[in-house]
Amino acid sequence: MAVKMADEVSAPVPSDDFQALEQKVYRTIEMYKAARESRAAAERDAQRLREQLEEREEEVEGLRREMVQLRREREEIRGRVEKMLQQIDVLSQEQAAS
Repeated sequence: MAVKMADEVSAPVPSDDFQALEQKVYRTIEMYKAARESRAAAERDAQRLREQLEEREEEVEGLRREMVQLRREREEIRGRVEKMLQQIDVLSQEQAAS
């Protein structure tokens, strides 16, 4: 078995086969480089998107706080308007009674 493998390894390889293998190796190297560059680009994009997401989350949190404040102000104003309307009703009723 080992003798047969040794014969196969030491057998002369036609130059066409070697050139084909060499081309495959070079293509594999180029594909590896391209994949590595694509991965680096994807990592940069992912980092950029994480930063944008963080900015948006901060922006959303600020808008939430603003919305809560505006709702409080709206309720306060509503209460004040209702109080004024009640006073107007009281004045109207007093005037009607007179």
